[in-house]
This record gives sequence, structure tokens and C-alpha cells, in this order.
Amino acid sequence: MMDERVKKWLIKGMEDITTIEHELRLPEDEVVTSTVCFHAQQAAEKFLKAFLVSKKMDFGKTHNLDFLLSLCSKQDSDFRAIDVGSLSFYGVEVRYPDEFYIPSFQEARTSFDIASRVKEFVFKKLGVEGLNQDRRP
Repeated sequence: MMDERVKKWLIKGMEDITTIEHELRLPEDEVVTSTVCFHAQQAAEKFLKAFLVSKKMDFGKTHNLDFLLSLCSKQDSDFRAIDVGSLSFYGVEVRYPDEFYIPSFQEARTSFDIASRVKEFVFKKLGVEGLNQDRRP
């Protein structure tokens, strides 16, 4: 049976994935790309944190995916194969007007693809075979 804290991290990550999927169903010119990129970063972050929680690893308060990946790699060297691209950038910078930036639709799609690959990788590592009808592991 899966640890309850791990499950909660996975559920929150899946909520981010669901938000992205809803957004990407819109016509391309209506997609809020900064929202897609932000939720992609958040999903990847939560999936990596789920793995770390499963290993009883402390990660502090961080949104830095490269740092989280380095911690994951210490537990399982397979994590070195994951490339999160520039997802960490979307965790803060696109959320505030100080560093005003609107990602392109292609950036949004790429961000979603990266988050989806992280999800599949972590689900496999944790032995999560699928989702039940309410999209929860």
C-alpha cells in the first residue's frame, strides 16, 4: 500500500496535469500559456517530491527542479536521464509582472510534455500502474 504522504503529492501533481489538459483543449489562441507552463513546473515538482517522500528524503522548501532531481539521483541514478529543460523558470518568473514574460504556445506544449514524462517516470519508479476513475493514483 502506498504511503499517504506520497499519495497526496501525486494527487496534487495530477491536479496540475488536469488543469493543463483542460487549458490545452481550448483553441490555441485562447490558451493561457503562462498558466500551462506554471502548472507543468508544479506537476513535475510534486512528482519528484513524491519520490523523495517515498525515500524519506528531506528537500526543504524549493521549486528548483534541478536540485530536486539531484536529490532523486542520489537515491536512484536513473533520474540522471530526466531533462526538465527550463521548467524551473516557470515556477516563479511567469507568475508575476516584474519579470513580464508570456511563453509561446510551443513552450507550453513542450512544458506539458516534460511534466508528462516526469509523471510517467516517477509513477513507474513508485509502482503506480494507473489512475482510478477520479484520476487519482
